[in-house]
Amino acid sequence: MSVAEHDPQRLLNRRILSRPRDEGVYRRAQSAGLSELQARILAGRLHEYTDDIASLIDPSLRYLAHPERLQDARRAAERIALAVAEGEHIGILTDYDVDGITSHVVILRTLNELFGVPMHKLHSLIGHRIFDGYGISLPLVERTLALSPRPSLVITADCGSSDEPRIARLREAGLDVVVTDHHALPTAGPPVSAYATVNPTRSDCDYPDPTIAGCMVAWLTMSLTRSVLIEQGIASPSTPKLSPWLSYVALGTVADCVSLGASPANRAVVSHGLTLINRMGAACWRVMAERLGDDSVPFDAETLAFQMGPRINARSRLDDPYAALHFMLAADDASARRHLEVLDTDNQSRKAIEADMVESARALALDALAEGASAIVVFLEDGHAGVQGIVASRLVQAFGRPTLVLTPAAAPGMLTGSGRSIEGLHLRDALQRVHELAPEALPRFGGHRGAAGIGVPRERLAEFREALLTAVEEQLGGRELFPYVLTDGALLPEQLSLAAVDELARLAPYGREFDAPLFDGEFRIEQIRPVGAEGNHLMLELSCGAVSLKAIWFRALTPGELPPFGLGDRLRCAYKLSRNRWRGRESLQLMIEHAEPMS
Repeated sequence: MSVAEHDPQRLLNRRILSRPRDEGVYRRAQSAGLSELQARILAGRLHEYTDDIASLIDPSLRYLAHPERLQDARRAAERIALAVAEGEHIGILTDYDVDGITSHVVILRTLNELFGVPMHKLHSLIGHRIFDGYGISLPLVERTLALSPRPSLVITADCGSSDEPRIARLREAGLDVVVTDHHALPTAGPPVSAYATVNPTRSDCDYPDPTIAGCMVAWLTMSLTRSVLIEQGIASPSTPKLSPWLSYVALGTVADCVSLGASPANRAVVSHGLTLINRMGAACWRVMAERLGDDSVPFDAETLAFQMGPRINARSRLDDPYAALHFMLAADDASARRHLEVLDTDNQSRKAIEADMVESARALALDALAEGASAIVVFLEDGHAGVQGIVASRLVQAFGRPTLVLTPAAAPGMLTGSGRSIEGLHLRDALQRVHELAPEALPRFGGHRGAAGIGVPRERLAEFREALLTAVEEQLGGRELFPYVLTDGALLPEQLSLAAVDELARLAPYGREFDAPLFDGEFRIEQIRPVGAEGNHLMLELSCGAVSLKAIWFRALTPGELPPFGLGDRLRCAYKLSRNRWRGRESLQLMIEHAEPMS
């Protein structure tokens, strides 16, 4: 195929596509009493779903499977209970992202507040993204072994499944390691040196939902530990349950982009967690609501995904993640504000770094597109390792291809990278195939379907890229790749109303694999003006027949750019319905995701 057929400019053109609809789900949803619009939303997201739809549209904790069904959970709980009973020092070792931080909070608060373990016997162990890397890194192992007194038990969360060599080092030093995680296991299976490995993706695990987040695995393990302590007479039967901590689990679940589609468990946890969050009982929730303003309340899943999650992640991306932990644990509003200020400052820095890296990465990606590559691998010599994943996401959105972004690692001669996938490609499986094809080009990797982290020797980058292209093409089978937005079709003029917003809200929470409703339609531009400090957003007034609508299109323009359309032109828009609140009044507003002029 010629380079002309892979014209990069053509590949930049985003297409508006309609979601395929599962007619069986559509009919069952209407039979269950849902409106045509609600049935359309479900049918566009739940393909070949045969289980009870009620468990998805009415999320409830009764749909959670018992933690005993997690392989090794009983063994893990009994070891943790022993440590509690014997007064052992316990290390809590978690990843540095939102899933890891929320897992950390769940384990720490449970051990201290519910099981009575004093804080001086609990050791928080969170790796530094830049200096330590992902998971149970060697520097983190050395810091653990240097603790005095040294913990005799280490509980991991959101990491550990692929860290057998480091777990073996801890075991040799006399430490037991209980792994709780949700990432895909290596082909060799669970780490043999771990005392227990609780992971729903284990092939021998009976837990019915392998998509739960790391924080949920930690919550289930600690819930079972409570039961064991009561069974053994160590804890009182009146010991409170862990239900209040589901607020943290909701945040970690949404931020880690696990499935909110065909997962009754994840939907139930997020729904219940949001109810807890919106009671504003903890300082972290109150102060975040204060920062975001009155219009942000009540929080929804998008608030967690696009407001709280990025702030917590920004700290770990750029610096020491402990400020995020302190923010989540803050006992009063004043201390929460201080920690949030640090997170906010880092988030602004992250945005600036991200913008520069995206610009450089896009230029490099165009070379790969010109060659017709089915995946993008970008190495940024001066890039910041903490922003790789975000930059990869931006390239996936721009080019519609799985993308890995690499930067120099702290270890000499090594590169570290983060990847993001597309619909239909299991990224972790693709990397496993790369490891089989070129093991020395990918000595370390981990992740799941949608995201992954890698370590690549600098001199083997080209070898890694070639093996990745092979692995991706094996999975995708020559499928045409391009950037696109999927919509739920058109709305009638009478459906452009706040009543439709309420109708759609009843299907929440929305998130990964259960995207927020997006519609497409043709509108005439009645008014248009740039807004924002850099003039890169557009405020519009659109008409559809006799209906006049306000609309906002964020990041529609590059700063200083003029829109390629004007008054009187017709646009085909992909948009969300939103509720705009202003001075106590509510009105419908369209949130434009993509638009193209009509010829």
